[in-house]
This record gives sequence, structure tokens and C-alpha cells, in this order.
Amino acid sequence: MNRTTITLVLAVAALGACASPTPYYDSKQGLAVQEAKQKQMLYPEAWRNTDPVAGLDGPSARETVDRYQNSFKAPERTFDIFSGAR
Repeated sequence: MNRTTITLVLAVAALGACASPTPYYDSKQGLAVQEAKQKQMLYPEAWRNTDPVAGLDGPSARETVDRYQNSFKAPERTFDIFSGAR
């Protein structure tokens, strides 16, 4: 056999090994994401609470959102550390 044939046979064998089924790992796929989401929840049973959320009234909340969104249209000028000017 020549060198090219041996290389081709080894490449096919290596790719065949990669394509073998992995039932153990396949059954565990996505568990890390689910575990991370569960660890990030402060109160996992919060959906059971039917009390209304206390917070801002409608007009105040709307004004807050509008100010937040407008802050990106015309951001406040920052301090220049080199000249000391605003």
C-alpha cells in the first residue's frame, strides 16, 4: 500500500470512531443548562404566590421606561480626564 491509501484508511477509521453512538452522554445532554437555571432561581416556588406585586403606578412606570430609553438617544456627557472639562 502506498502512503496516500494508508492515510485515507486511518482518516476513515478516525471519523468512524467519532460517529459511534454515545447513549450515556446523549442522555445527559442539556442537564448542565437546566442545573444552572435552577441554581439561578432565588425562589423556585414563586409562581405559587398569588399576591399582586407592589410597585410603581402606571404613569410613573411609563415615565421611568421613557427616561431610560431616551438616555440612549442623547447620553449624558462624560468627564474628560485629560482636560478636566465636561
